[in-house]
Amino acid sequence: MRNLLRLDLQFFAGEKTEKATPKKRQDERKKGKVAKSQDINTAILLLFTFIILIVFGGSIKNSMMDFFTHSFTEYIQWDVTENTVHQVFTGAAIEAAKMLAPIMVISIIAGLAANFLQIGFLFTTEPLKFDLKKIDPIQGAKRIFSIRALVELLKSLLKIVFIGTITFLVIWINKDEMMMLSFKTVDGALAFFGQVTVIMAISATIALLFLAVFDYAYQRYDFEKNMKMSKQDVKDEYKNIEGDPLIKSKIKERQRQMATRRMMSEVPNADVVITNPTHFAIAIKYDETKADAPYIVAKGSDDIAMKIKEVAKKNGVTTVENKPLARALYKAAEIGDIIPEEFFKAVAEVLAYVYKLEKKA
Repeated sequence: MRNLLRLDLQFFAGEKTEKATPKKRQDERKKGKVAKSQDINTAILLLFTFIILIVFGGSIKNSMMDFFTHSFTEYIQWDVTENTVHQVFTGAAIEAAKMLAPIMVISIIAGLAANFLQIGFLFTTEPLKFDLKKIDPIQGAKRIFSIRALVELLKSLLKIVFIGTITFLVIWINKDEMMMLSFKTVDGALAFFGQVTVIMAISATIALLFLAVFDYAYQRYDFEKNMKMSKQDVKDEYKNIEGDPLIKSKIKERQRQMATRRMMSEVPNADVVITNPTHFAIAIKYDETKADAPYIVAKGSDDIAMKIKEVAKKNGVTTVENKPLARALYKAAEIGDIIPEEFFKAVAEVLAYVYKLEKKA
């Protein structure tokens, strides 16, 4: 009975309960896997497109009217030849480009801005690579009957309901004026339809933005859920990182740089720097409140030694050349260590010399 009740803890080791590590997030980002709502992109793109149409709508309309007027007054009288057909199509293409250029430019900028606001700068060709899983019928069936597919269906239905309701309300509010369109001029009717269309478009876009906010929240939740790792995954990743010689060397190099910076910051506090003079430099401090004997605050050889001397010179720390003592101290003690007893006399003489110089100064 006890055997039946005994739990196998290894079963729980595979459960994805841990948040994704920074490395996994970075790896997935390189593959183009990020939390992003396509609905936000669509809504912002539509919003800016309609705003541009409102701003430049008058000039676009005038350009179209001028083109049609020119077509029915000038082009219609031309003979149909290869040259005239080329001129007509070239002129039409140029006019179309002029009319559509502001819309295209703003649409591209809005699309890029919407993506940048969600995920920042990201360029990757990973999603474009051929993957057999994308055409696997079993995986495809799983996607069709997944919770995500159900959510997408619900989103589509909500969009239809929202946009349908908005369209109906706008038409219903303006129904009386629509009934009187037969009494309006052509320009008046076109202006009315343009106004109603803009109202419907802006209202629908705002509704889509409202839905897009909830969609973005869901996309982030779903992304974080799919990114979760098991405890074993976290352990394996840590082992892989620690076992990577390149990463190890980078970590050690960074630690060395930090230690060097920390050591250099102590050089200005030293009482004296004993040098070789080119190969070794030992910075010594005597503070009876911290230690009973002088201790080493910095030491280095070659380039580090030169840097210690430079810092000492800038901060007015006395430098004393003593080749045997510098070489012996470099080998006998580490940073933070008290001077070994056999060097007490030699170091005391150096410190006495330094203190005498300071008194004279």
